[in-house]
Amino acid sequence: MIPCDRFENRCASQCAAGKNLLVHMDKFWYLSNAKPDFLKMPTTYKDAGVDIEAGDELVRRIKKSVRSTFTRNVVTDIGAFGALYRADFRGIRKPVLVTSVDGVGTKLKIAFALNRHETVGQDLVNHCVNDILACGAQPLYFVDYFATGKLTPFVAAQVISGFVRACKENGCSLIGGETAEMPGFYADGEYDIAGTIVGVVDERRIVDGRRIKSGDVLVALPSTGLHTNGYSLARAVLLRQFRLDEYIGELQATLGEALLTVHRSYLKAISPLLSTYRIRGISHITGGGIEGNTLRVIPKGLRLQIDWSAWERPAIFGLIKEIGNVPEEDMRRTFNLGIGMILIAPPVDADRVLHVLKRKRERPIVMGEIARA
Repeated sequence: MIPCDRFENRCASQCAAGKNLLVHMDKFWYLSNAKPDFLKMPTTYKDAGVDIEAGDELVRRIKKSVRSTFTRNVVTDIGAFGALYRADFRGIRKPVLVTSVDGVGTKLKIAFALNRHETVGQDLVNHCVNDILACGAQPLYFVDYFATGKLTPFVAAQVISGFVRACKENGCSLIGGETAEMPGFYADGEYDIAGTIVGVVDERRIVDGRRIKSGDVLVALPSTGLHTNGYSLARAVLLRQFRLDEYIGELQATLGEALLTVHRSYLKAISPLLSTYRIRGISHITGGGIEGNTLRVIPKGLRLQIDWSAWERPAIFGLIKEIGNVPEEDMRRTFNLGIGMILIAPPVDADRVLHVLKRKRERPIVMGEIARA
């Protein structure tokens, strides 16, 4: 028992009366020698809020679909202490591993509110794929982290089904993950997800921006919406005026549908170009906006010369700006504004890239060039 003289003076009379005192944080409970039933400590892990059987059920639900992402390079099955992947990189002279880790952020709040969980897993995988694609890498495998206060196997399985779908679409194996049940840590019905991806690139084909020169062209590919960034500002503005299930004419969808649009992968569109054309830099437009992300790959002495009128912004960005009276500077710094990836190439190669992308039914945009600082 903790001596009560370390706490408030109001305890003194109770101690003098010889009563037991249970102190928990800043609350003081007066107890008789016999503790009431409602204060008895839990005796099992499940009583404390962790349901191991629910975790086992989740594994049963996802095992078959997760295995469907395995390639011949996956050595271990689900459940091992570590996931093993055979380092067999045929056709790559000097393989360099590329890794990235990320989350989905407050876009999850929309999923919670609508009780739709199948798309956020796709968002996470595609986001990570795009990050390593910006270095010229092909994805190899992905591992996830799913944390919640109380595990609901059906919900977790929906999220993981999104991982599986996106991994298959990107030719990537889902070889491991962690499910953490932490009672009292998350609000009821909420969870968080994070993921790590590992890819490979031949050292001579790394895209790092070092060869970018003045006069190189910025060729952009459109985003599918907010992707996974800027949701704190978007929610603060849009949910003041609209319900998530409210149809909005400008968006041609309900607000919830527009906000849950999947963060697309650019792998299939861009990867075939890397071995044929001189693509000197690639920028994945995430938090920080177009300028913030693209400047990360621009050498010193150069600057971006962007034509902000070269493309039409998706309606959701106009809606946020108008309703929230958001300054243009904040819009540019927070959102992708309709641009998902930017390729930087010499003019001749840029023209060829534009032609190839259009043949693939992409909608590339020439949005500016590199200039001297």
